[in-house]
Amino acid sequence: MLKRILIALAVIVLLAVVAGGVTYVISNNAQTARLDISAGQGTKPQIGEPRTGLIPLVKLAKPIGWAQGQMPTPAAGLKVQPFATGLDHPRWLLPLANGDVLVAETNAPPKPEDNSGFQGWIEKKIMGQAGAGGQSPNRIVVLRDADGDGIAESRSVLLSGLNSPFGMALVGGQLYIADTDALLRVPFTPGQTSVAARPEKVLDLPGGPINHHWTKNVVASPDGTKLYVTIGSNSNVGDRGAKAEVERARIWEVDVKTGAHRTYAYGIRNPNGMAWEPETKQLWMVVNERDGLGSDIVPDYLALVQFGGFYGWPWYYWGGVVDSRPKDEDGDNLQETVIKPDYGLGAHTASLGLTFAEGAKLGPAFANGAFIGQHGSWNRKPPSGYKVVFVPFVKGRPTAKPVDVLTGFLDDKGQAHGRPVGVVVDRAGGLLVADDVGNAVWRVSAR
Repeated sequence: MLKRILIALAVIVLLAVVAGGVTYVISNNAQTARLDISAGQGTKPQIGEPRTGLIPLVKLAKPIGWAQGQMPTPAAGLKVQPFATGLDHPRWLLPLANGDVLVAETNAPPKPEDNSGFQGWIEKKIMGQAGAGGQSPNRIVVLRDADGDGIAESRSVLLSGLNSPFGMALVGGQLYIADTDALLRVPFTPGQTSVAARPEKVLDLPGGPINHHWTKNVVASPDGTKLYVTIGSNSNVGDRGAKAEVERARIWEVDVKTGAHRTYAYGIRNPNGMAWEPETKQLWMVVNERDGLGSDIVPDYLALVQFGGFYGWPWYYWGGVVDSRPKDEDGDNLQETVIKPDYGLGAHTASLGLTFAEGAKLGPAFANGAFIGQHGSWNRKPPSGYKVVFVPFVKGRPTAKPVDVLTGFLDDKGQAHGRPVGVVVDRAGGLLVADDVGNAVWRVSAR
């Protein structure tokens, strides 16, 4: 009876969200963070005990956008300006050799089975209130700053009619695009502002009617012979069964010539950003970890991508800590093989963007390391993420705690002016940040 009453109360509150767009949805004080977010950051994060409840904690930041003249706040010694505004849900960026920047304007595709049942209905309303419920623009736009003043004075639609595009890579005169259900390619030369040819399918990617983690990223190997594609899981912790997770929660390696693919690393709940560390030439990733264990765990993480590596999902986290929720027994004999992540980024930060500082001209404090775009939490009290951070590296490895680069995306009422996603270094050495709620691309440079 108590369970039914609590569920009914949750439905009433969620109906209030739909009607009024309240910021705070369900407050479960038993799951409020006991640790500062910094406890889950660095090379040795604190991994606490799970704290769960009948109703999961949900704390949304109502999206309000930026008023005229408002901007995020840069770190000392840096300045920020709008590179482009008035975009339509920009999430991912690709800088080109001629100085142009490609922007994937995109949102989630239709996912009818992901929204089935009471939990799915809740998740759908949550994403809608967080600014992620609109129709996808499904296009790639070219931004051009011809006079080099750090503001794109022109934009044009390069490609439209895509299917929730996300990652982009340019290899050998071909622009590769990771749609939500396929890896595509189309002939392209930097300087073009439109493409007449229709993209050719290289291979299918797991999509389908669930498609829980829909974003697919793609990066090329330094020699251009291989592509690496991220594919997130179809659930939080395998709760939809093994069949729903076939070929998911992993990174694929794709042969550019043949299109053949193999699993490069697996057991990765939701990988997004990937980038090559410039000193060691090794591939790194940022990963969104699981929900439902309280505000303090599990930290999202930054990790070296090891060929054949198993990172634990859904049975284990952080190098072998057991998650008792998955019922599939396939992971029973894998605990000793779990790779521990290299660096914690804090629980529920939704760390998505990743780029290394090679080519950046932001001063010595930001010369060697990784910039990470943190989209921000929807289920932590107090919120986490909603910023861009810098992780210092020494000899190809992360070292100290992260340093704030761009903040101010949340106001003092907990409302979101914006949410950072993709981050890249442009040709002139500035850091570009895609803001999908603020509908802008910000440019950070030295003061």
